[in-house]
Amino acid sequence: MSSIEITKDTYLQWYESMLLMRKFEEKAGQLYGQQKIRGFCHLYIGQEAVMAGTMSVIRPEDSLITAYRDHAHALAKGMSANEVMAELFGKATGCSKGKGGSMHMFSKEKKFFGGHGIVGGQIPLGAGIAFAEQYNGTDNVCICYMGDGAVRQGALHETFNMAMLWKLPVIFVCENNGYAMGTSVSRTTNMVDIYKIGLGFDMPCAPVDGMDPAAVHNALDEAVQRARRGDGPTFLEARTYRYKGHSMSDPAKYRTKEEVEGYKAKDPIEVVRATIEDKKYADKDWFDSINDKIKAIVDESVKFSEESPWPDPSELYTDVYIQPDYPYIRD
Repeated sequence: MSSIEITKDTYLQWYESMLLMRKFEEKAGQLYGQQKIRGFCHLYIGQEAVMAGTMSVIRPEDSLITAYRDHAHALAKGMSANEVMAELFGKATGCSKGKGGSMHMFSKEKKFFGGHGIVGGQIPLGAGIAFAEQYNGTDNVCICYMGDGAVRQGALHETFNMAMLWKLPVIFVCENNGYAMGTSVSRTTNMVDIYKIGLGFDMPCAPVDGMDPAAVHNALDEAVQRARRGDGPTFLEARTYRYKGHSMSDPAKYRTKEEVEGYKAKDPIEVVRATIEDKKYADKDWFDSINDKIKAIVDESVKFSEESPWPDPSELYTDVYIQPDYPYIRD
C-alpha cells in the first residue's frame, strides 16, 4: 500500500489536473486542424490517469523524461499551458523557444527532460539522470516513460541491465496503450504481458491499471520508496488507452468503435468525478468552477501563443552544441 494517503484533496487535484490535460489536448487537436499547429502532434487523450497518479507521489525535485507524446507530462510537471502551447505554435515564447515543437518539450527548472522523437531514445537517458542523482548523493528519483513500441529497442535491455547492476533510482513506466503506432501489441510480441520483461533482469515489475490514478499512485509510491532507499529500479506496465490515433495524421482505422467505446466507459476523468460525487467531496458548483478555470487557462494559452513573436532567424545558430576549436574544420 501507498505511504502517501489518498485523500479528498488528492481526488480534487486529480480531477483538475486531468481535466487540464484533456482540454489542452482537445484544443491542440482543433488548432492542428486549423493549421495553426503543424508538424507532428501526438495527443494524450485517454491516458491522463498515468500522469495524475504519478504527480501525487513524486516531489518537485524528482525528474521526468518521456517520448514524443509529451504535452500532458509537461503540464503535469508544472510547466505553464502558455509555454507549452506556444511551443506547439513554434513561437519564441515556447518552452524550447519554438524550435522543438510538439515532440521536444523541455524545462530544466521543472526537471522535465523531454520530449524525445527517437523511439526508446529516452530510456538510457532516464537511467543517466538517475545515475547523476545517485552520484551526487541525493535521494531524488527519475521516472522514465515509454510506449509499448519502445520496449522492442535494444537500448532498453542494455539500460535495464546497467540500472539493476548499479541499483539506479529510476522507475521505468511503459504506457501500454495497446498500439505501437497502428500495430497492436499482440502482433509485435509473443509475450503480451510487457511488465515481465523486467523478470529477465531480476527487476521488480508489475502491471498497473493505467486508467485508474489511484492504482498508478499506489504502484508508483512503492517503486519510489524502493528507489529512494537505494534498492534500485522498478518496471511498471501501465495499461492504458488513447482515444485518438497515434498522431494527428492517423485515422485509427485499425480499431473497432466498440473497442474505443469500451475504454471510454471507464474514462479516468469520469471515474474520478464519480468518486468525488459519491464521497461528497465536492458539489456541482465546484465542478463548474474548475471547468471554467481550465477553459480560461486553455483559452489564454491560445491567445498568448497567437500574440507571441516568431523566433528570430538568428536562433538557427543558438543552442547548437559545437566545439569552437575543433581541429578538422576547413573553410
